[in-house]
Amino acid sequence: MSKYKFEPDYVVTPGATLKESIEMKGISQTELAQRTGLTEKTISQIINGIAPISYETAGKLELVTGAPASFWNRRELGYREALSRRKELATLAEHKDWLKEIPLDDLIERGFVEPSEDSGTLVHRALRFFGIGSVEAWRGSLLSMSAQYRSNKANDKYPGFVSAWLRMGELQAEAIECERFNGQEFRRLLQQEVRTLTATSASVWRKTLPELCAQAGVAVVFTKEIARAAVSGAARWLPKKDVALIQVSLKFKTDDQLWFSFYHEAGHILLHGKRQLYVDYGGGNEAEDEREADGFARDLLIPRQYIGQFHQLKRKADIRRFAALVGTSPGVVVGRLQHDKYLPPSHCNDLKAKLKWK
Repeated sequence: MSKYKFEPDYVVTPGATLKESIEMKGISQTELAQRTGLTEKTISQIINGIAPISYETAGKLELVTGAPASFWNRRELGYREALSRRKELATLAEHKDWLKEIPLDDLIERGFVEPSEDSGTLVHRALRFFGIGSVEAWRGSLLSMSAQYRSNKANDKYPGFVSAWLRMGELQAEAIECERFNGQEFRRLLQQEVRTLTATSASVWRKTLPELCAQAGVAVVFTKEIARAAVSGAARWLPKKDVALIQVSLKFKTDDQLWFSFYHEAGHILLHGKRQLYVDYGGGNEAEDEREADGFARDLLIPRQYIGQFHQLKRKADIRRFAALVGTSPGVVVGRLQHDKYLPPSHCNDLKAKLKWK
């Protein structure tokens, strides 16, 4: 039985395999027709790849050749699928210019798309990455996503690149087991455990933050930024019931910016609707919901009752003590002091933790 193990060969037709099989047994095509009860014309068409091997014919071939009917059925199915795939790839190759609209090199480098010399195959693999059936459907989904966008439209010059970055985040989130969303618990975490994490090293918060937030029904992923789509963060709700997604990059490469981006996206999740997709580039958007998310991030990172002490924070030692009092990182404090113009942009930047991708 093992000699009839099905190993698809998408170049050789099932008929060629049949021809080889009967030749090995010393059976002519005429004799095969007689033994199976089929016409010589039918046998000739099967061997030449014109006519398919039907289920009924496969059963007859089993009796004559000894090869199981399932072998001939799978051989036929594999061949027909290959013909269909070749036709599909030829059609997809006509859309090879679409590949310029997406960050194909990044997708290949990060392992989301396997490389290929064939343009049709690349289009097929890129569509599979997006979970979309055609380039036309992809454009339709992009228009639908654009209708949901809340971002600085001036930055949306490369929507295909932004779409790819967002899709990466969705795929990363699939690996995270989340409870159902609990807004009260999520807010508590932001005020307590998560704010404490801001003062830890990246090796600690990179692992702990997603674990904590998953308990409150929020998937948190860190996705390396893509050239032409330098997004600082995004917030939306996943298709699965009652699970939110916060996606953050290291666009600005310092801890104060990263934590502000994270809390900003958390603000969108807690304050705004579930149907909205928020894509943020880090400032420059004066929309009301963006201002609300900014205010949310500021107040949770450094609660308002501490603002009266800002004017006293001139020395690094004072900033460190204040950060310990609030329960946040010195970098977050410096970023806020600079934003509120208590410190010049050039002062105390060495208190900010520098971040980079490994």
